[in-house]
Amino acid sequence: MVSLKKQAGILLGASIGLIAGYLYWREVGCISGTCPITSSPINSTLYGGMMGGLAGSIFQKNKN
Repeated sequence: MVSLKKQAGILLGASIGLIAGYLYWREVGCISGTCPITSSPINSTLYGGMMGGLAGSIFQKNKN
């Protein structure tokens, strides 16, 4: 079973990414509506969360 403490970097990064993705959509966004990521708040928020989680995984320790 995976503990939350071991996944803290990923969870923190994803949380920050979710907030940043939403704020990016809100402040910058896509005026024409043709941008695949920033035209929708859901897409932008989920993409930010995914990128934040990936960035947070860099700080995770290996068991090896």
